[in-house]
Amino acid sequence: MDGIQKLLAIVVVSLTTLLVIVGIQVILIIADLRRAIKRLNSILEDSIMGGGLIRPDKLTGVLELFGRGKRVKERGSMSTGNFSSDAKDNS
Repeated sequence: MDGIQKLLAIVVVSLTTLLVIVGIQVILIIADLRRAIKRLNSILEDSIMGGGLIRPDKLTGVLELFGRGKRVKERGSMSTGNFSSDAKDNS
């Protein structure tokens, strides 16, 4: 074997080893993804059986809170008053 054939054999062996290692890593990632999906599935099943972790009425309440906060800021920015002087006058 001359130098080019030896170099080619080394490249083929190293690439084969690298592809085997990458293949093992892909299999491990797929197995981990499978376990994560099983956990997610069990959590979702528990939430369905338990009446739900997030109820739609609570979710809309949170959305209304954010919307109400924006409306209060808009209204508050139009009229600015000095509340500390009003409190002193009343006492």
